[in-house]
Parts: sequence; C-alpha cells; structure tokens
Amino acid sequence: MKIAKIAVSAAPYWIDKPYDYLIPEELQDTALPGVRVYVPFSKGNRLCEGIILAVSDESGYSGDKLKAVFRLLDEQPILSDSQIRLALFMRERFFCTVYDAVKAILPAGLWFNDQGERRVKDKMLPMIRLAVSAEEAAAAGETKRRRAPQQARILELLCSFEALPLHDVLQHTDASRQAAKALEKQGLVQLYEREVFRRPKIYSDELIPLPQLNAAQEQVFLGLQKMADEGKASAALLFGVTGSGKTSVYIHLIQKTLEKGKSAILLVPEIALTPQMLQTFSSYFGNQIAVLHSSLSVGERYDEWKRIRSGQARLVIGTRSAVFAPVNELGLLIIDEEQEESYKSENTPRYNTRDVAKYLCARAGCLLLLGSATPDVSSRYYAETGRYAFFTLPERYNDMALPEVRIVDMKRELRRGNTGDISEYLRDELQKNIERKEQSILFINRRGAHKLISCGSCGFTYRCPRCSVSLTYHSSNRRLICHYCGYSQRVDALCPDCGGELKYLGSGTQYVVEQLNELFPGVEVLRMDTDSVAPVGSHEPLFERFKQENIPIMVGTQMVTKGLNFENVTLVGVLSADQSLYAGDYRAGERTFSLITQVVGRSGRGSKPGRAVIQTYTPDNQIIRQAAAQDYEAFYASEMELRRLQHAPPVCDLISLTASGLFEEQVLRTAHYMSDWLRKATANRPGTIVMGPAPLSVVKINNRYRYRVNLACHADSVMRSLISQIVMECSADKRFKGVSVFADNDPVE
Repeated sequence: MKIAKIAVSAAPYWIDKPYDYLIPEELQDTALPGVRVYVPFSKGNRLCEGIILAVSDESGYSGDKLKAVFRLLDEQPILSDSQIRLALFMRERFFCTVYDAVKAILPAGLWFNDQGERRVKDKMLPMIRLAVSAEEAAAAGETKRRRAPQQARILELLCSFEALPLHDVLQHTDASRQAAKALEKQGLVQLYEREVFRRPKIYSDELIPLPQLNAAQEQVFLGLQKMADEGKASAALLFGVTGSGKTSVYIHLIQKTLEKGKSAILLVPEIALTPQMLQTFSSYFGNQIAVLHSSLSVGERYDEWKRIRSGQARLVIGTRSAVFAPVNELGLLIIDEEQEESYKSENTPRYNTRDVAKYLCARAGCLLLLGSATPDVSSRYYAETGRYAFFTLPERYNDMALPEVRIVDMKRELRRGNTGDISEYLRDELQKNIERKEQSILFINRRGAHKLISCGSCGFTYRCPRCSVSLTYHSSNRRLICHYCGYSQRVDALCPDCGGELKYLGSGTQYVVEQLNELFPGVEVLRMDTDSVAPVGSHEPLFERFKQENIPIMVGTQMVTKGLNFENVTLVGVLSADQSLYAGDYRAGERTFSLITQVVGRSGRGSKPGRAVIQTYTPDNQIIRQAAAQDYEAFYASEMELRRLQHAPPVCDLISLTASGLFEEQVLRTAHYMSDWLRKATANRPGTIVMGPAPLSVVKINNRYRYRVNLACHADSVMRSLISQIVMECSADKRFKGVSVFADNDPVE
C-alpha cells in the first residue's frame, strides 16, 4: 500500500497540511512527488486539485479510512524536490498555504481552466524532411516534373536542406498541402511536428567582448569572485553611486558563473528596466538569456520557463517572480536596486524576494549579491554588523562628477506669485537645455492631472464611494478615477452640493505636461506613467522614442527614477520632493531619500556634466539635504537613530496582522481580539512590543475596512508559530465570520 502526502488547493490556511491519500495500484509508478492530482476532499468529496509532496508506505490512518487519488494531471513531476522544499519553507515563513506557494513558483501556463484543460499548450511547428536519400528524391522529382510539378518542386527544395517548416516549403514552391501529403504516402518525405518556443524580443546581434573594468571595479570583482569561488552560501552588498558601473561588475561575475557550468539569476525591480538590461546583457550572452516578467504573454512566460528548466537558458533576467526560475545548479543570484519595495509581494503569498533568495543561495551554496546606490537600511546594517560582506564603488565610472544639485524653496515661488509646479529657476534651466538640444527628465510621483477637486465655497471634495480616498482627476478624458478600485465618474461643471466654483488641487503628470506646453510652445514633452504606457503595451517604445528622437523633456513617475541610462540627459527636476515624506510609515524617509537620489543620478551619465533641481516646501529638511548631497552614509546614520527609537527594522523584526471585512465594527473587534491575545501570549518575551490595532493609511478599499496589529519582536520559530496560531484561530472562529485575517513579515504599507 502506497500513501501520497498531498497539499490540497481547497484547504484554507487554518486547515492546511499534507493529507494522506491512497495511490491506486495502476498509478503507483507515475504518482511521484511534484505531480498534480485530482482528489476528493471534504465531506462532500468534491474533486479538487492537489500536489504530491511525498510518497510513503505508512499513514497515520488505517487504509480503509483513506480516500484514493482520483486522477493524475501531469505525466511527469512539474516540481523538483528542491522546489517542494521551497514551498514548505514559504508556508512557514510567509503564513500561506503550500498550494499558494506552489502557484507563485509555477508559471500561469501550467494551470488548468474551468474545463480542466491546461491554459497554454505547447506550440508545435509542422515540419517536412526527406524520408529517402537526396539522390533518390532528385530522381523521383525528375519523373514527377510533368505529371506532378508541385511534388517535384518540393522534392527539389528538400534535396538542399535537412528539414524545413512545412509552411515555408509550401509558400516557396507554390505547392498545396495535398502535394506534401501525397509525397508522405509514397514514402518520399516525412511530415512531423517540432516544438518551438514563444519568445519575447531578445537583442541577439553578434556578441561583443566583456566591458573593461576600471581599477575600482576590478577590485570589487576580484573580492566578489573570491567569495563565489569558495562554493559556500554567502551574501554581499555592493554599494555604488549612480553611474559607478555596477552592471559591468555583474556581467563579469555572470560570465565566470556560466564558465563553471552553473546558472545565474539577475533580478530588477521594474519591468521598465528589463528592455535596457536585456539589450545590454544579450550583447554579451546571446541566446543563453531567458526573461521572466508579468508583461509577457502567458505562452511566452511558459516557454521561457521550459527553456530554463531544460538548461537551454542559463542566465535569467526578470522581476520579482523570476527568483522562482527553475535553473539548473544555481551559482549566482543578483538583486539589483535591492532597496525597492516592488521586491515585496503584497498578495498571497506575501513573500520578500530577498528572503526567498537567501533560502535558495543557502541551499545551493552560492553567492547572493545585493546592489544599490541607496541600499535598504536593513541591508546596510547587516553589512555593518558582518552578516553581509561590503563592497563600494564611490566614484562614477567615467570619472564624471555627480550632478550639481540646487534646492529651490517653493514657498518663495508662491510669494512671488508663481502658483505653478515649475519654479523660475527650473524653467530657465529647461530653456538652456532646449537651446543646447540636451534632454531633461522631470519626476513627480503622482499620475493624473490633479490629486483632488474641491469646492472653494463649501469644501466639498469628490470621494470614492468604495474607498476612503479622494478621486484623482484625469484631464485626458475629463474623468475622476480611484487609483485603488478603478471606480470612475465625470466631473461636474460646478459643485454638486452648493453650485460653487470647483478648484483643482495637487498636480500630477498630466497637469505638469500641460504647464510645460504653455511654458515652451512647440517643444515636445513625453509623459511616462501607467496611463501613458498602457496604450502602447510596454515602457520600451516610449523610452526608445525619447532616446532616438531626442525628445527634449520627459515627465514621469517612479518608472523614470531607476536604472535608465540616457547619455544626453543633463538635467533632472524633482517636483514635490517632500510629497512622500509624510506617508505615516517608518520607511517614509528612506523611500524619499532613495527616490530623490536615484532620479538625480539619471543626469550627467554621458560625457556632459549633469545638474539637478529639487523643488520643495521644506528646504531645510535633513533628508532632502542629504539626498541633494548624495550623502548616503549621513542619511544611514541619522535613520538608524530613528529606527532604534521606533523599534523598527533592522533593530528588530516587524510582523503585522491585518483584519479586513465589510463591516468596520466587526473588523475592529477582530483586531482588538488579536491584540489582546498577542499581549498575553508574549508577556514573558522581553523586547516584544504589540502595537495597535490601528487603521491602515487607506482604511477602506473596495468596501472592505482594514485594521492592523503590529508586532515588534525577534521573529524566531516560536514567534512565527504564535502568529500562525492566532491567524488560524481567528479564521476558524465563528465570532469573526466574514473577516479575513492574514499575517505579513515587514509589510510595505
């Protein structure tokens, strides 16, 4: 009797565990760990998906009480043993079910639709080749030239090639499919299918030599390569100012990894960075590259996954989910711009890419490299305390100075009567760039035209009926849109409450573009945000236009702040620099420093000197001044003092418990219960602080209220077990019916 330990998709978190099922005799040879199955589950024996985690000869239940596996869904295991262990690790660390973890690990194309069919099938290309020697085919062609000229032309073409796509042969010879089938019946040709991969655009021109390293880069490379050659799990932080050439160090490390027959993964935070990275890396590594990110079609993502798994691609470049790429023999994992919040998943499973990367590198015994011009404060702390090795690139690669930065006090602009978003100083600098045919980038972290519309008489503002936020005005379609749930409506000519005049407050990218068009008539301005990217399908065409057409000004949100390298950009403007300083989250200062530093670093990356203008209403703010000076170490020192006072990471771990539901009173009752329960359970654990409950910064989204309890603690296995216990209890307790509860390590919001 063989027993399968199965993770069942229908099991919610509070009853998630490996369930025992009998393996029927006819399935015992193929029911292997990593194979998906249909199994009966619950009292109603409803068929649902599961995945086999292990197979054994014993069970804690007698055989006559066990249900049997109904059907196998895979001919071969789709998860390796190491991936099964990863899913189990994720369940423990990120408070999710095993099946949730498996769904994050596998590409969407492997899953099944409601009809039980796989969402994506393998793409097969009809092919044709000779079934006889070229001499016999040529002779047969001669005899057919008069009575079957189409068959003769097919044979004549195939005499020069081993095999060809059937479509190409028929098109080239002007023959019909029936002619090819007739030749197959005569035994002269063979028709068959060959699998082909749906692939995203890869720049695969002739390979070029690796970039030359300067003395500082060479020193960092040798130090990191020494760590990689030791063949044991290790982690390093590479802190390099913007434009210092971290990418060249990555390229040399990857080359050494591939030479050893191992694989490498390079993660980037934004899809917008992927095209530039691909263009750079494919010029050195060609077809060895696979790319994984959410903008690919389901078929492309599935086929890239297959190429990686088969070993055809040994360098994976992608965003957060590419950390799960099924590489053979991982030898190096690089996280570029490692401070970015996009590496943290906000949906189940709520994993942090760094934590998954640490686990993978520990299992593979390889190097994890974190790179940034503004490292995460926790990463810098771990480097300072010796948990990570620490390497620096303090100068730009081309010996160019960092941009000269000017801080502009927008309060003075108001006193001078300038109520726009472009200061006089920035306007003059933009004019100089236009005259010199140099390019400028303006950053404002808000899309749309205006943050809100308010009545000057009665104070009315348009609010989302489903979320506790104001609606954002978009001038392109004259609609008010909620950026959380998507609700939209038209704007009225006058206040719907009192008939007063409506005022448009808080500028976004659209309104900034309108102001620039008024200031510089006839000068083209490119807008880069999620609204402008959606119609063209990706960031790449817009970035390519900006570069190739030398468009004078680009206005954008966060997607213009990182990793972009435009040699003719010599001016960067930061509008509303203090906008993110008061977000009410302990990372607000770090986020602001990183954004300003990163976008300022886009200027002067070529042969021309760069400059930057930071516009703010708080010009004496310490963080803004540190960002203007590009002084990360001063920022880190002051930020660590604040973190110690706040009991925030990296001084301790932070775990949140969030309750959400349709009725605020019920949600709040659940949150209070969790808070009281945790205070009692952790009373004897020194250094543990329970905070809350408190509403999230946006308390209601899509008609669901959200309250949170935060726990500052040492997140060891005992603490994680306590967290798991309270989540399970609240989820199963009928008193809290209708309230969803989840836990999250170091939440972003």
